Amino acid sequence: MAAALQLDRMTKTYGAMRAVDNVSLTIREGERVALIGASGSGKSTLIRLASGLILADAQGRGTGAVQACGLKVQEGGKLAAEARAARRNIGLVFQQFALAGRLSVMTNVLVGALGRMNALRGTFGLFNSDERRTAYAALAEVGIAQHAAKRARELSGGQQQRVAIARALVQGARLVLADEPIASLDPKSAKRVMDTLVTMSRDHGIALVVSLHQVDYATAYFDRVIAMNAGRVVFDGPAAQINAAFLTELYGASAEELILPSQFAVAAPPDTKAPAETHSSQTVS
Repeated sequence: MAAALQLDRMTKTYGAMRAVDNVSLTIREGERVALIGASGSGKSTLIRLASGLILADAQGRGTGAVQACGLKVQEGGKLAAEARAARRNIGLVFQQFALAGRLSVMTNVLVGALGRMNALRGTFGLFNSDERRTAYAALAEVGIAQHAAKRARELSGGQQQRVAIARALVQGARLVLADEPIASLDPKSAKRVMDTLVTMSRDHGIALVVSLHQVDYATAYFDRVIAMNAGRVVFDGPAAQINAAFLTELYGASAEELILPSQFAVAAPPDTKAPAETHSSQTVS
């Protein structure tokens, strides 16, 4: 199976802090992966590097190369010539939704079509009937078509996050990178958003990488978990191996922020997890 995302020896430093330290990863087409770690572990930085929102170090350890869906995003601390084309395949979902609150839900979703439009239509928001039908269908798929005419800021946090997911569908993304998408949501809304993300990935064959603080969600919804600590990958393997004792071994006292109280434990619907695949687990000491 082809790779949806390849990171080759990525390093990113901020002053004396190494936020990401020589990380290499491959995510296959249609694969769903949870990226976990305590605050400051490097999860968000890695997602921004993968999408080309920030550039890797130009010198030092690693080449800093990223490919998404066969197209190069960046290398050696510079955006690649085909980065714009690569980004058309990458949908982004952020903790704070990244929506234009004063615009309608429909318009926010239609933004996903801009990458396929000419400059004139894009500048003036001249969306055609096919694009509007596609946007409405995406809103229906995530369960909020009835709110299409509302301003985005009128929706709840969970509903706004589903608007962002619908936008990725309209974009035609083959890879979705979600950075802490449920961190600011209540448990009920968080579960609905996770259901929507994983169902989207399953039904459309979209590769999905979700960074999470909440390990309960990682083990409930994903077969593969990548754990980061101090900018490095310290585990890459089956979710079944993740438990409180293992997290304490990896993170020490910091593991407490990753382990939810038992009353908030979640269970994914039985059809949301992919068929079991063989991953070679990797633990770095």
